[in-house]
Amino acid sequence: MPTTNANGIQIYFDTFGDPSEPTVLLVSGLGAQCLVYDDEFCRAIAATGTRVVRYDNRDVGLSTHLSHSEAHPMAALAAIGAGEDIDAPYTLSDMAADGVALLDALDVEVADVFGASMGGMIAQTIAIEHPTRARSLTSLMSTTGESEVGAPDPVTLGTLLAVLVPQQEREARIANAVLTSKVIGTPSVFDEARTRERATVFVDRSYDPAGTGRQLVAILASGSRAVGLAALSLPTVVMHGDLDPLVHVSGGRRTAELVPGAEFRVLEDMGHDMPPQYWDRIIAGIVDNTTRAAA
Repeated sequence: MPTTNANGIQIYFDTFGDPSEPTVLLVSGLGAQCLVYDDEFCRAIAATGTRVVRYDNRDVGLSTHLSHSEAHPMAALAAIGAGEDIDAPYTLSDMAADGVALLDALDVEVADVFGASMGGMIAQTIAIEHPTRARSLTSLMSTTGESEVGAPDPVTLGTLLAVLVPQQEREARIANAVLTSKVIGTPSVFDEARTRERATVFVDRSYDPAGTGRQLVAILASGSRAVGLAALSLPTVVMHGDLDPLVHVSGGRRTAELVPGAEFRVLEDMGHDMPPQYWDRIIAGIVDNTTRAAA
């Protein structure tokens, strides 16, 4: 399996396309393995004349799981409500450094960075904290870290937190993943058979709800990126579904407002997922952005 030692951990990755072409780095969301970016999706991006790199974040998939570290999502949420500091094993800055270390291991000096959901937060952090490594930024269904925007629907948040409760039986794990996908996904095109097939692959490959909890605490502990986003000077496209129940569309709109010159694209009727029916529009946003960066 393709893994590399980067930033003190093992990172699983794979690639699509010609290594001599410009690199597009795909950053995954909360609890999402890199396979959330389907092979066909990656090949379609690579076919536009890029090399695509996708990878498992720490604490998910086949990358290092920090099982020795404790994190308490409910305590972190309570701390936010009380205005207190959050005790976190790591933050989004550490996860951004993982992505940059992977680029180092692959001898990639600069990449076009794309991220969805938490992956968008990490992609934003790469652009802010490692500005020489990001040629462009494409942020999908993500937000700025400001409490005033991007808040989840309360029912959806409850479903997300339920995912953090370990399920002992394989079928219960799969059923829980399918339910979560249905709650947050795009209602008009939800495909239960496809969702179950993918959930089975994900559960059998890696299952670690505690790792997802640590990632959630990292999000909560990282705070606002508003100042850093406002200081960016790279081509930026922000896309967001207007029916997103997990990260409200206001998070995407605010991201685009903050980044100078950013373009905001609303994906009508899309929830918090990436259905194949929307791939053309998402890929067009990535390619338009990378083309502008190349020019």
